[in-house]
Amino acid sequence: MSSFSVVCDISGLDALMDGIADKAEAAARPAAQAGAQVFYDDVRRRVPVSKQGHWFHGTSFKLNGTKYWFDSGSLRDAVYQVYSKDNSGQGRATYHVAWNHQKVPYGFMVEFGTSKAPAHPFLRPAIAKAGQVQAAMRERFVGELKAEGVIS
Repeated sequence: MSSFSVVCDISGLDALMDGIADKAEAAARPAAQAGAQVFYDDVRRRVPVSKQGHWFHGTSFKLNGTKYWFDSGSLRDAVYQVYSKDNSGQGRATYHVAWNHQKVPYGFMVEFGTSKAPAHPFLRPAIAKAGQVQAAMRERFVGELKAEGVIS
């Protein structure tokens, strides 16, 4: 009786898969930023901008009865996007899109309204862009992997 052997050496496969995983992880941050950009652009477009500047003297922002002047567009200009190191990790990236509350403390009043003023939401409606956000992230992720030669 004769026998034969078949050997399949996949030792190089581990290195190949590790390389693909590393490139996919590296693509996560640019992909997340592409999605954040869609939100950021939409939020800035939706922020109401007055024709002229205004005074703000909300009780939580008073300092010895001082009023504060805000130029037209201050809220829009305080909108930002930033990468979050604390909420990101291996294979995932998080970006925050919001407005700087210290620069423009009345943003909550615009977004949610007050007992005397109606709400003019600009941040919450951006959630409707979720499909566009996902498409932008997917396009950037695939583009990154193509650029690295992982996919064609």
